[in-house]
Amino acid sequence: MQTASLKNGTLKIGTRGSKLALAQAYETRRRLQEAHGLAEDAIEILPMSTAGDRIQDRPLAQVGGKGLFTEEIEAALKDGRIDIAVHSTKDMPTVLPDGLHLSAFLEREDPRDAFIGRTAKRFLDLPQGAVIGSSSLRRQAMIRRLRPDLQVVMFRGNVLTRLRKLEEGEVDGTFLACAGLRRLGLADVITDLLDPETFLPAPGQGAIGIESRIGDDRIDALLKPLAHRDTHVALACERAFLASLDGSCRTPIAALALVNGDTVSFRGMILTPDGTEAHEVSAQGTASDAALLGADAAKRVRAMAGAHFFDGWE
Repeated sequence: MQTASLKNGTLKIGTRGSKLALAQAYETRRRLQEAHGLAEDAIEILPMSTAGDRIQDRPLAQVGGKGLFTEEIEAALKDGRIDIAVHSTKDMPTVLPDGLHLSAFLEREDPRDAFIGRTAKRFLDLPQGAVIGSSSLRRQAMIRRLRPDLQVVMFRGNVLTRLRKLEEGEVDGTFLACAGLRRLGLADVITDLLDPETFLPAPGQGAIGIESRIGDDRIDALLKPLAHRDTHVALACERAFLASLDGSCRTPIAALALVNGDTVSFRGMILTPDGTEAHEVSAQGTASDAALLGADAAKRVRAMAGAHFFDGWE
């Protein structure tokens, strides 16, 4: 298997250079090693700088959205400088460059949002007027929906940067993905885990997605043992919901699909950025119809919200 799979030399994995992105790439490498009996030096990890990482002074919505975290990596994938790209699925646009696809998802980590509080442990216990830092439009909208008395400020930077800013007293609390903190060995900083019933996560949150070239049989064979069926089904549903709403970093959209055998249970939500208006939809169906389920849910929530709701969406 090893000789046949890597007959062209070292397998190259492209990734962003943050500690979390590298942790996800290392996890992918470890699983490839275990699946195929490969030595560590048979798989090379190539950290790459992306525009999303370099631009720290403005919200992503103002400078191009999710694609800023993927463009340079996808260019390297298309021209053959790397063999696969490892991403946080929630950061992936729903439309990928021609010739590329999300070919495998590792088993999903905890998809919930985690609150890290400095002046109160629980989000709902924050004092009136407390300052929350978040760069996510979805989180900002949901914070304002649940606690309109709080001040929400933009809070860019990687996980460690945000935790440092919190410790230095710039804000009273912040939100991060539970999955990312767990992958970094930082689960102990979490002071409150948000129940998806009241704080619905981002589509794809907690899942590592592997992007590759369509029709690359060698890579498909390498990735096949890593692909987690239930995660694939859940994300087919969530990303179809997102795609049908033309979701990007400019739009507050939340979604979560849970898979139990052949049954998919889905909840989705769209919000105005100020959190004053929200519309929620739920659905249940079979795993084989996961993408149709998500797309239909998007159609229903659009009708529920009415045309006025989408004024200003891009």
